Amino acid sequence: MRSPPLSGVRIVDFTTFLSGPFCTQLFGDLGADVIKIESFEGDSSRSIPPHFVDDDSAYYLSTNRNKRSIALNLKTPEGLATARKLIAKADIVVENFRPGICARLGLDPAVIRKDQPELIWVSISGFGQVSPWRDRPAYDMIVQALSGVMSLTGEEGRSAMRLGIPAGDIIAGMYATIAALAALARRGRDGEGQTIDISMLDGQLSMLSYQAQYHLISGTMPGPQGAGHDSIPTYRSFRAGDGREFVVTANTDGMWRSMCNVLGLPELPELPEFATQGLRLANRELLWSKLEQAFLARSAVEWVEALTKEGVPVALIKNVGEAIADAREHGRDMIVPVEGYGRNFEMIGSPMKLEGVDMPLDAPPPLSCNAMEILSGLLGLDSAEIGALQEAGALLLPHAVKEK
Repeated sequence: MRSPPLSGVRIVDFTTFLSGPFCTQLFGDLGADVIKIESFEGDSSRSIPPHFVDDDSAYYLSTNRNKRSIALNLKTPEGLATARKLIAKADIVVENFRPGICARLGLDPAVIRKDQPELIWVSISGFGQVSPWRDRPAYDMIVQALSGVMSLTGEEGRSAMRLGIPAGDIIAGMYATIAALAALARRGRDGEGQTIDISMLDGQLSMLSYQAQYHLISGTMPGPQGAGHDSIPTYRSFRAGDGREFVVTANTDGMWRSMCNVLGLPELPELPEFATQGLRLANRELLWSKLEQAFLARSAVEWVEALTKEGVPVALIKNVGEAIADAREHGRDMIVPVEGYGRNFEMIGSPMKLEGVDMPLDAPPPLSCNAMEILSGLLGLDSAEIGALQEAGALLLPHAVKEK
């Protein structure tokens, strides 16, 4: 087996909560050495209820595998100096402080990169380092609201809804990873690093995709999408006779005709009001009434089987438990057992599959559990120097850390 592609790359991670930790977990999944620098209280996501393994929340565990943890007090000269030493050993720094906080802490990327021009510095924030809103706090639902995403989510005539997943955080983390990997590739050619500015709001705006383009070209205002599509009336959810919901995405004329045949309605495509996709869109309410009535004749599973057989894309709407059960059965290592530090649980695996590569899978670390190995192994500090850091209030050493 080959080693992971980012073996030998070191990330210093100052991030908390979700956007940043998701980004650095992607680096860890690809083999980078991720050193998570935390406060003495730890990443704030460690304490989010209601589910815990030992002292760490399920929320924290979901985005912090394949990392090492050290807790430093950056408000002490010794803690700040130790962080600077770790940055000097890094290829990439990722932080999601509010703009200006790094400079106030003594970790101004402009200053650091003058001495370390090959360093790649990634800043993730709600609104970007340069923005009239730069000083505002931002969380996932804030940027979903401001971006227009929430206005597209839910049913017409009802209140706007946030997406059921933290898309504002996750998308920002993914864009940060993509940008940093691009900078790493360019550094391999010219030796120069990069400062990267990622805004959660920008990420959500980019995800508006064709809905934004529709508005920019036509001036029309997209509304809540429900479980349908603004352009394709046969791309939506339906309810079967057993009450279970499923989705059909009959995008092409061939799929549309096949769906009608399965439903026992071969005459629908021949009706003038449904003859083209444009006419079906214009007459969608009439079309939906006919399809909804027809789908009540059988169970959802029966419709899925019949439509699949005829090449019509279709799927049951599954809950999280059903989706996880499917993923476990499919054998693509998307539900993986994690062991380490006296813990044993399952988590969602990495979707990145690289042929012939042995991908890492280390348990998320307890707070500061890797401090000794980082300080002695990476920085070469002896026990007296480590003790001095602890005495100065710069370093948190847990009293009893379970071995990985």
